[in-house]
Parts: sequence; structure tokens; C-alpha cells
Amino acid sequence: MCKDIIGFWGYPHPDIIQKAKDEYKNALWIDLDINYGYKSSKITPDAYCGIIKNIFDNAYFLKDRLIKILAGVGKDKCDAGFFAAHMLKKEGFEVEISYFEDAKPLSSLPDLPICTSNLPLKEKIEKITLNIIENKDYSHLEKSKPRFGFWGVPPNDLKILDLFPNDTHIFGWTRCVEAKNPANVELEMFVQEDLPTVFFAQTFCQKTLLAKYLAAKYNGLYIDIDCIPTNSAYAKIEAFLRLR
Repeated sequence: MCKDIIGFWGYPHPDIIQKAKDEYKNALWIDLDINYGYKSSKITPDAYCGIIKNIFDNAYFLKDRLIKILAGVGKDKCDAGFFAAHMLKKEGFEVEISYFEDAKPLSSLPDLPICTSNLPLKEKIEKITLNIIENKDYSHLEKSKPRFGFWGVPPNDLKILDLFPNDTHIFGWTRCVEAKNPANVELEMFVQEDLPTVFFAQTFCQKTLLAKYLAAKYNGLYIDIDCIPTNSAYAKIEAFLRLR
């Protein structure tokens, strides 16, 4: 028999996650933000954020097995995520809306062993997103001296992360996720000065404003990518990493 699935996006509040874990002990958890290559739901406009497209595509493809969706909305996500939650409720999905907007002072935040480790960048980001549900301890990871920075959210196509060396540290919203403070805008805007950093945002995402602003402020590379990176996007990142 196929496993029941709990879908989620963003970073639902840890209390809501734990409640669902206790209630559905054998369910398979799936991050609906991720592009699994399922058939398009045709719900969103063509010119729209690829991550939100993934949410709808995944939800409709998995509809018969989805017993619940935990929808992270609010400051840590976006209006599109908020709209998606309500639209899916209207379509008969079991959706629990979650606000996780706690913002702690930077001085009180925990260490970030994944963001600052020497793991490949793609593996870093995969571990951070998986740890929203798994909540594993990664304090054993050895810290690396950063040579580059990657600021932003997990890209729709993670292959672009293979361009970066292992000693790339993570900043932006993904860093906030490891800190369990996804709506902490002060942490999201923190960047290590003089560290060559690529500021990434998904095309059509509101975070492009932050990415462009910070790239100009810290002399980094601003880049926004739609669903699939173009050869031009690859070339820009490769040139930046080589020249810096």
C-alpha cells in the first residue's frame, strides 16, 4: 500500500510539525517547494515563480496520497505562498496554515554548522531543507574558511550549485532556516563583508529586491533565474567565481 504523504512548504512552525509527526507517525514527508518533474497543473500564470509552480504541480500530482499540507506563510514566505494555501483549501486539500515569524537577536542565534561547513554547496542546502523535518544535530561538521558566499533561497534547479567550491558559505533565507528563524530579516540581510558572494533569487520572487540591493552594496553578483538556468546564467556565475 502506498504511504500517506504530508506535504509542506516554506518552514512551518516547529510545533505544528511535531503535532503532525505525532498524529501521522508513518507518513512520508515531502517538501512541495522542490521540483520533482511532475506534470504541470496549469494553475499558475506562465510568468510566475517556479517554486510556487512546484507547489501546485506537486500537490495535484500527489493529491490522492496527500493527507495534509502544512503551508508556511507570512513574512518568511510570500503572498504567493499565502494565496496558494487558500486556493488549495478551496480545491479540497487539507491545508494547515502556519506562521513562523519569531525573530531573535543575532547574538542569541545558534551556530550554523551546515552553512559554514566544507560540504558541497548542494549538499549543504539539501541538508538544511531536510532538517526542517528531521531536526538532526550537525554540530560535528568541521567549519571551513569561506572563499565565496551564496545568498538566497534553494534554487528550483539545484544543479547550478555544483559550480561553487565546497568552501562556499550560505547566507540569506537558507541561513535563516538553519538558524530556525526563517522570518528574521536582519539575519537574512547579513552578509560577510569582502567575501565574494552570489546573490540569487528566483525570477518573479519578491526577494529579487533584496538580492539586487545587497549585491550592489557588497559588490557581489546579482542573478535571478527562472525554472531552468540558461547557459548565460552558468557563464555569469563561472566568470564571477574565476575572476574573484
